[in-house]
Amino acid sequence: MAWPFALLVLLGLIVFFMALGLPVAIAFLAANIIGVMIFMDGLPGLIQIAENSTGLITTYQLAPVPLFILMGALFFHTGLAQRVFDALDKLLGGLRGRLAYLTVGGGTLFSTLTGNTLANTAMLGSLLVPEMQRRGYDSRMSLGPIIGTGGLAMIIPPSGLAVLLGSIANIDVGKLLIAGLIPGLILAFMFVVLITVQLRIDPDCAPSYDLPKVSLKDKLVAFVVNILPMSLVVTMVIGFIMLGIATPTESAAFGSVGVIVLAVAFRLFSWAALRQSVQGTMRVSGMVFFIIVGSAVFSNLLAFSGATRGLLQWSTSFELAPWVLLAVMFLVLLFLGMFMDQVSMMLITVPIFFPLAQSVGYDLIWFGLIVLLALEMSLMTPPFGLLLYVMLGVAPAGTKLSHVVRAAVPYLVCDVILVVILVLFPGLALYLTRFM
Repeated sequence: MAWPFALLVLLGLIVFFMALGLPVAIAFLAANIIGVMIFMDGLPGLIQIAENSTGLITTYQLAPVPLFILMGALFFHTGLAQRVFDALDKLLGGLRGRLAYLTVGGGTLFSTLTGNTLANTAMLGSLLVPEMQRRGYDSRMSLGPIIGTGGLAMIIPPSGLAVLLGSIANIDVGKLLIAGLIPGLILAFMFVVLITVQLRIDPDCAPSYDLPKVSLKDKLVAFVVNILPMSLVVTMVIGFIMLGIATPTESAAFGSVGVIVLAVAFRLFSWAALRQSVQGTMRVSGMVFFIIVGSAVFSNLLAFSGATRGLLQWSTSFELAPWVLLAVMFLVLLFLGMFMDQVSMMLITVPIFFPLAQSVGYDLIWFGLIVLLALEMSLMTPPFGLLLYVMLGVAPAGTKLSHVVRAAVPYLVCDVILVVILVLFPGLALYLTRFM
């Protein structure tokens, strides 16, 4: 079967099942079953896919996901999160949209300790979205900052995907990690500016609410009692990773235990809260892993049918200027990211894209960062961006995909602006690597 027809069939199946209103995981499952029957000799192909699927979600790289989701769930269900939010309300006073700003700051900090985009988004979503909704925030203001900052974990070190990309592309992993620090902080600053602009245009998207006047003494007590202990948990998680005492997975476990210890100390712990946290973690983690399996199997079908290889060869077969070639590769990554997982995209594209980038004289560390940005954007690219569905899974009941997409678009624009900045000023990405 010619690759254009194979691509049309597989994509058409996904679009068809989603148009019927099926959840994305079920749509991928149905499309995968039909695709296997067409391209992989029926029943033997189904058996092979079933055997391979378990390996996709039993990798050590995904272990922090349920642990950080559990950490966020414990923060929320024990009431510790409520204490933090109330204390921040006292400290920030009448600043409009204070929780949106907190999301960007906290998400940027959390990115430095997870290195996992899915865990970052799931943690922030389960912890902050319910509180924002309770405060009357519009979905653009409650979902958008979390989707945007969730992707920062792919860029800001330590990024698990950057380590994998550097290993596959045979480039300096340490330099690739360091290269993402300045661009990641620039992107976080752009998110703050975006929130400020949105609040100026539509103040009602984050309504203000009256707070009693709080004395300086009460603010200090609120900080010491309610915020400082929580920061110790974050410091413990970050410190264990930065000092090399523990892996991100082990640090996530320490963080979850730390939250339980704090809940006990504040007399907020209950078996009901623990049960709710574990049940919520299982639901969200199951949703995330189900989507990962469906997406990975779908990418295998595309590769097996020849659709992926044909698309890449066709895209790179033209004699183009270096910047045009870069734009084409970037767009191909965005397109593939709408229906493939990032690891599969790297495995397929790196052997083709990095030799092309080297042939036109691009610095491979800089190009690796551009690829990471493309992968991060592809997670938010409608209609099949994986991060959109992770956000939808942890959002309150009644949230629609259209709400998530509308909230994500302005943050995608910020990503595009950052890419343009890095193309015009590549030294921003390479500056810190000179000191290594």
